[in-house]
Amino acid sequence: MHYKNAILSLTVLTLTACGGGSSGGGSAATGQTPGEPSDGGAASIDMSCDNVDFPSAEWTQCEAQNFARTTEAPAEELMPGFQARLLPQSTTNTADFAARSQADPSWLSPMSGNTSFTPLCATWAIQCAGDPFRYPGAPGPDGASFYETEAEVIPVVFYDQECARLSGRVWKPRSGSGPFPGVVIQNGSVQAPETLYWWAAQALVRSGYMVMTFDPRGQGRSDQQTPNGTQGSNVNPVVFWEGLVNAIDFFRSTSAQPYPHNTTCAGSYPTPVTAFNPLTSALDFSRLGIAGHSLGGTGVSVVQSYGATGADPWPGLIDNANPVDAVVAWDGIASPESAAQRGTPPIVPQFPTLGQNSEYGLTPMPFTQPPDETQATVAFRAWQAAGVPVIEQTVQGSTHYEWSQIPTFPATSWCPNPDSQECDGGWGNDFGEHYMLAWFDRWLKQSDEAGFNSADTRLLDDSGTQGRNKYSFRFLSARDFPARNGQRQLCEDIRAGCN
Repeated sequence: MHYKNAILSLTVLTLTACGGGSSGGGSAATGQTPGEPSDGGAASIDMSCDNVDFPSAEWTQCEAQNFARTTEAPAEELMPGFQARLLPQSTTNTADFAARSQADPSWLSPMSGNTSFTPLCATWAIQCAGDPFRYPGAPGPDGASFYETEAEVIPVVFYDQECARLSGRVWKPRSGSGPFPGVVIQNGSVQAPETLYWWAAQALVRSGYMVMTFDPRGQGRSDQQTPNGTQGSNVNPVVFWEGLVNAIDFFRSTSAQPYPHNTTCAGSYPTPVTAFNPLTSALDFSRLGIAGHSLGGTGVSVVQSYGATGADPWPGLIDNANPVDAVVAWDGIASPESAAQRGTPPIVPQFPTLGQNSEYGLTPMPFTQPPDETQATVAFRAWQAAGVPVIEQTVQGSTHYEWSQIPTFPATSWCPNPDSQECDGGWGNDFGEHYMLAWFDRWLKQSDEAGFNSADTRLLDDSGTQGRNKYSFRFLSARDFPARNGQRQLCEDIRAGCN
């Protein structure tokens, strides 16, 4: 055991996904209508769909009502309040992209070794805008006031190890002097720019973390290819682990130890690059988390493996050993078995990992028969066998897009009241945020910091609003980790209930 501190249809089929559906365990029917939604507390958890017979009218009704959750987000995004924010933000984003291209034509010029073909979401428009209330020019608590009073956010550009330019930003809380634990967020593939994950960046900043978001090579506003034509995105999936190591190196670079690939790639383009993380004076180098979605979930699974027995050595240039302390994988946690199938570097469980899965995956379709309830806990079993702390959860009624806020894509509710000028609340994304923060707080926070004392309570609050009522009744969810008091928290079927 080794762990520290105890878009329309934007080429959707080429994304990498992980998730699926059934838990079968649970209690007898409660007398409620099958699939009737509940609002949280232990007494209100509806278990009536957990053990219905198949085939039966009740099973079909449960499935229809569960699958209907995938239409909630697209319906919300048709509301005038959402459209009134999304459309002008898309126009602004497109204009910003055009201005950058005009000011620095090397981003698009074949003469400079680049290509006129850009990543699908280079403009950050429409679906690629993500939550339109999370921009510096937006109204509401996640817009201008967040950037003015809660966070310092600095855009950065740096080279990856093959001299493609990566676009990103670093985020630091304005309150408190630090040093802050750090988290680097890795996008999903193809259509997923960093904007889709600003919900996580903002939540982490508000919880006392320094954060880095960035577009991997082939995505968003980073280069599509290297100067010699090597591609990015899922055409060349190594960018999701090699590029993540590069981002970690940049995140941990300083004026005394500048980011090394900027030196080796100097002169590749006329674009000014950021020599080192401008906010590292407030970063605690002893505490690092990584989070990734989809193929980025595979990326964090690989990166946490580096340096473990049976895995590749740590390839970074800033640290001598793997600096990761904790991991969150959104619909993409990879197991040792899946690594062998996909041809990725070896995956060896090494650091505490929270995996979150969807029921309906990348291209949602209702189930026509009960799925294998154990398929969503394959990685859990690998981490558990290695003695490494782990939770693996599947969210009821969810799709692959719970963690990437893409307008018009199927997902459960994530913007229930856009007239409030914020996307707050909902179902799957709210669940994801709750456990992400609690997991990182469990492994990265110190005793004098907010979130330290409540981390275990939040992770174990099965009767709360983010508890058993939101867990899948199609797939098993399980946990096995030590609480701060040393007591083992083992639960093989969270939905069914644990003591």
